[in-house]
Amino acid sequence: MTYVTARTEGAPGAPLLLTFHGTGGTEAQFHDFASAAVPGAHVSSPRGDVSEGGALRYFRRTGEGVYDMADLAARTKAMAEFIEGEIARTGATHVIGMGYSNGANILASVSFARPELVHRLILLHPLIPFTPDDAPALAGRDVLITAGKRDPICPPDLTSRLADWYRSQGADVQLHWHEGGHEIRPDEGTAVEEALRRAPSP
Repeated sequence: MTYVTARTEGAPGAPLLLTFHGTGGTEAQFHDFASAAVPGAHVSSPRGDVSEGGALRYFRRTGEGVYDMADLAARTKAMAEFIEGEIARTGATHVIGMGYSNGANILASVSFARPELVHRLILLHPLIPFTPDDAPALAGRDVLITAGKRDPICPPDLTSRLADWYRSQGADVQLHWHEGGHEIRPDEGTAVEEALRRAPSP
């Protein structure tokens, strides 16, 4: 699969850091942030290839929180193939994924289907309105989920359910809440930076 992608080439042996924007964002949304947070890393930020009224996304939906599951499955497969290609291109042995909202959802979906691909998951305001199949290969993976207690798009009970599901697979899960809604708040950004900086140094 070919995506329009922003890339920063890293040092030999450096981790690969993938960023995924939210609905209406672009490949630039988190690219520079990620590059600054993990200096020397390979950073790849693909642009969503689905347009919803002109807003870019990674898969189709029929309503708020109502996903086109066939499209999600097809685009999850395509994104997994893209990630495989980036791993082969960079030679990275440690892969970190960071996504916000719709970007968090496609990243989570890849982790359900291909849990071996991404070693550290940073999911900002994900919404997974279904229970994934078991993925025991997630055991030992680091997962940070951030969310707002008053998020009108991502209900807190679904956020907690997703965190519990990752824990049930053996993942090491951190759940960071803020008091607001779907926006990214400064304390949330700090938690993300700390998670990124725990990655292996190049």
